[in-house]
Amino acid sequence: MLKSTLDCAIKSILLIGMTIVSLTACGSTTPTAISTIGPGGNSVDFTLVSSAFSMGDLIPKDFTCTGSNRSPRLSWSGAPSITQSFVLIMDDPDAPGGTFTHWILYDIPAASAQLVEAESTIGLSGTNSFGQSSFQGPCPPIGRGAHRYFFTLYALNISSLQLKSGASRRQVEAAIESHVVGQAQLMGKYERPAP
Repeated sequence: MLKSTLDCAIKSILLIGMTIVSLTACGSTTPTAISTIGPGGNSVDFTLVSSAFSMGDLIPKDFTCTGSNRSPRLSWSGAPSITQSFVLIMDDPDAPGGTFTHWILYDIPAASAQLVEAESTIGLSGTNSFGQSSFQGPCPPIGRGAHRYFFTLYALNISSLQLKSGASRRQVEAAIESHVVGQAQLMGKYERPAP
């Protein structure tokens, strides 16, 4: 009995190791997990990645205000089993006037594990700092260096925030308070050099 349990554990570890090696070999993304505590006190690695860029890398021009200004593909894994919905917030903490919000998406169904490029059909969009209810890509001031853009995905233990489309970030943050059961984050950079 002990031997079969040990064999199963070793196989699981090998499978996880092979998955990490294959992701590294493909060079597609570098997962960034934030360990959260799941039911029963178990540690859960909740990971958010993009096929467009890796953690800390430059965000491709297509996903910025100087390109097609469309949202990148995002995918996640390891959400706590009690997750009933997700909220995504993308912001720029390096903006001259303080943190600038580029994208708010809430009431993302728990069954979802990705957002495709230019996603516009899943969840409800909140109002960003541009005053728009849609994705607005990185757009730092010209010649002021690279800014960091954080995509933060919150796993919630409620299925809906009970907010209408177009809610403000403040309203969304108030609604998720005490309902966050996990959090994953991806950061990319973008710069608009002086001519």
